Amino acid sequence: MSDMDYLDGNAAAGLLSEVFAADVTSAHGKCAHCGDVSVIAQAHLWPDDHGMVLHCRICGDVIAKATEREGRLCLDLRGLDWLELEV
Repeated sequence: MSDMDYLDGNAAAGLLSEVFAADVTSAHGKCAHCGDVSVIAQAHLWPDDHGMVLHCRICGDVIAKATEREGRLCLDLRGLDWLELEV
C-alpha cells in the first residue's frame, strides 16, 4: 500500500477502548525494529476485513495487530518493545 492509503493511529481508538480503560492513542510505544518512541496516534494504520494493522511511522514495520472474531478481540503487540499508558 502507498503512504496515502493509511489512516493514523487515532482510527484504532474505538476498538482499543473496548479493552483498555485508558486512551491508548495517547500511549507511548517503542518500535521493536527501529527503536522509535512515539504516541500510538502517530502510527500508520491499514484497516482490513479482519481487523487492523498498525505500522511504525518511521520504519514501516508492524508494531501491533488487532483482530475481532467470534466476540473476541485478539491483540498482537510483538512489534512493540513496550507500551506506556497513563493511569
